[in-house]
Amino acid sequence: MVLRNLAGLLGLATDPPTLPPGERVYAIGDIHGRLDLFHQLLRRIEADNAARGRADVWLILLGDLINRGPDSRGVIERALKLANSPQSAIFLMGNHEDMLLRVWRGQTSLAYPFLQAGGDATLKSYGYTGTTDQLRDMRERDIVQLVRSHVPEEHIRFLRRFGEKCEMGDYLFVHAGVRPGISIAVQSADDMRWIGEEFVHSKLWHGAMIIHAHHISDAPDVRPNRIGIDTGAYCTGTLTAIGLQGAERWFLAT
Repeated sequence: MVLRNLAGLLGLATDPPTLPPGERVYAIGDIHGRLDLFHQLLRRIEADNAARGRADVWLILLGDLINRGPDSRGVIERALKLANSPQSAIFLMGNHEDMLLRVWRGQTSLAYPFLQAGGDATLKSYGYTGTTDQLRDMRERDIVQLVRSHVPEEHIRFLRRFGEKCEMGDYLFVHAGVRPGISIAVQSADDMRWIGEEFVHSKLWHGAMIIHAHHISDAPDVRPNRIGIDTGAYCTGTLTAIGLQGAERWFLAT
């Protein structure tokens, strides 16, 4: 890993990143309330996995399950079923889950940003029957109370269990990215959920190949130091997953 890091800093070619023998990973980008696409992609993953033979299979959801699309509640309920099934599934926290949890805890300063980021669609999926304009005319503390009264505690407890990162072999899975020039071991939760252009434009090797979502691209964004798989499902209809085994990688999409 030290040699790979030095080579990456120098811009030199390195061996391809790999997973440990016998392991297979499917990582899914931002779902954003598109339960229909989530169902489709899970079926494609199931068929792809069956065709590839036996392995220890991990499913990783890279965060932003909620907001913007029409059925955030349905996505959370489907994810809960995965968490309670024999499937080995890992759930990472996106910035949208982070906002919801902070509003639910009473952080009124995020009430309007949450709505503007698609939280109105999330509330409607949980049974809110008013309009978006009515929501935006509410006081911040009333929005907090509305979130608390509509989003069940079971779902909040589930979201709180979401992790910040997952390391496997030469890969690091996060929602948004990492801060360049800082060791993976000391990356902040806020950066891994929220980081923006400084990560996307960095050419540094980060100590692992970063698999991330959060930054929308028309197709998987494959770079020497990172692979982005957020293809804007809520507005494009394309939800993307990356498959990994050994040094091989492939993509599945709706």
